[in-house]
Amino acid sequence: MIMSREGVSVAKREENNHLAGTGSEWRWSGGVESMSTSIRGVTATVNRISEVEEAHRRDAASLSGQNYSTVSEFILIGFSTFPQHLLPAFFLLYLLMYLFTLLGNLLIMATIWRERSLHTPMYLFLCALSTSEILQMFFSFTFGYTHSFLLMIMGYDCYVAICHPLRYNVLMSTRDCAQLVSWAWAGGSVVGMMVTLIVFHLTFCGSNVIQHFLCHVFSLLKLTCGKETSALTIVVILVCVTALMGCLFLIILSYVFIVAAILRIPSAEGRHKTFSTCVSHLTIVIVHYGFASIIYLKPKGPHSMDSNTLMATTYIVFTPFLSPIIFSLRNKELKNAIKRSFHRTFCPSSS
Repeated sequence: MIMSREGVSVAKREENNHLAGTGSEWRWSGGVESMSTSIRGVTATVNRISEVEEAHRRDAASLSGQNYSTVSEFILIGFSTFPQHLLPAFFLLYLLMYLFTLLGNLLIMATIWRERSLHTPMYLFLCALSTSEILQMFFSFTFGYTHSFLLMIMGYDCYVAICHPLRYNVLMSTRDCAQLVSWAWAGGSVVGMMVTLIVFHLTFCGSNVIQHFLCHVFSLLKLTCGKETSALTIVVILVCVTALMGCLFLIILSYVFIVAAILRIPSAEGRHKTFSTCVSHLTIVIVHYGFASIIYLKPKGPHSMDSNTLMATTYIVFTPFLSPIIFSLRNKELKNAIKRSFHRTFCPSSS
């Protein structure tokens, strides 16, 4: 087949155009593929950067204590580090002390309840204190503060009785005494609840072993970690110190006025008789805060776990144990009332 010259030219132009179009399609396809590869590379880089930043954030959170530990239970060491042959002796000793504390305080409460001559503000406060001593054996923290508040109220009672004897019946009426006792119990419960709620917001990590025979607050604080621990620890210490030292300050202030009033009494016998009414209360205050200072104010140093446990028992066990002894031995009116109650109960014919 013979084509004209013009037909050959047209065919060549169409072939050239086709080749040009094919080249442009190849160039466009290659550009799209190159762009997709670049986008995927950028995306992968961004993802890697995000993973690295997230890892850094996790590490920083871990170092600052912001991640919550999975510690959900604690182990009380107690007396487990003591020699095994001493444990039965400790068990028997503390069992007898607890039974004596329970029975002694119950005896005081029953005697005050039965003897109408003891239905006075001082013995009402003593009855509330005995109740607090019993409950402190089972709810140590809350009723430890209640104990301090009741000692403060008893100091106020001594102050009113000695410094304002003519206004005593007005200032210390039955209604006022009931309100004071209620405020003492409410105050101890509020302080105990505040500290407990603060402890619940702490982060515990690492060891879950408590070097104590109960979940003592300051022993728990040693197991905390995190950025918020320092601030919450300061809050706990401020609440505890404010409550305890505030009560002690008011007790001391009451006795400053009491001593000033006693010194104005002309006769030595009158001074002795007046001061003897406060001896039992003052002794309990010294025992309560003296044993507490052994635990909380002991100097930092190489103390063994056994010595720390024994020092803790002085406040937890000995303070409630000594209270009924001190009040019974130093208070003649209460001793006579207990004797009368025994005679009426066990020897009704002789009375």
